[in-house]
Amino acid sequence: MARTKEFDEERALNKAIEIFWHKGYNGTSAQDLVTHLGLSRSSLYDTFGDKKKLFIKSLDKYQKQNQDAISELFNASENIKDTLQAIFKQAIIESLEDRITKGCFMVNSSVELAMHDSAIAKIVQENTDTMVNVFTNAIQKGQDLGQISDRTDAKVLARFIFNNYAGIRVMARSGEMDKQVYDDIVKAILSLL
Repeated sequence: MARTKEFDEERALNKAIEIFWHKGYNGTSAQDLVTHLGLSRSSLYDTFGDKKKLFIKSLDKYQKQNQDAISELFNASENIKDTLQAIFKQAIIESLEDRITKGCFMVNSSVELAMHDSAIAKIVQENTDTMVNVFTNAIQKGQDLGQISDRTDAKVLARFIFNNYAGIRVMARSGEMDKQVYDDIVKAILSLL
């Protein structure tokens, strides 16, 4: 008879996201995972496989959560420009309040691993493609409603906006904590809309 798991797999995965996000893939040891997740090595490996499989599963979950959250904001939005401003404002608040400067898990993974690991590069590219599509659809909606200028193609604007959104997360990771710098970036982005 198979043993039943005595832990919450989703909770363990959320804890894996935390530790990988904070320390990175290379900075997280097997012992870090055991300690942070509160699991034995056998439970950890029986459930998630090796460290890389756990990392990929963590990154996939993080990606889906963030994409769903932003998509829901845009789908419910009656004013896309205001929603874009709110999304950037939230990113700024998170960056300013992040005392351990962890930035964005996806961006961090891109910088740390994508150049050297095709599986991670694929996840990062899929994330970028999906997020650009989410932003493109939102901008097109804003253009159709007359809230955003249509002098620039929606996809071109989406790429620009998403690149800046990711850039704010990189600045957060580097320890840049000047709110005025963030506010200036957002003001410039919104002026193009």
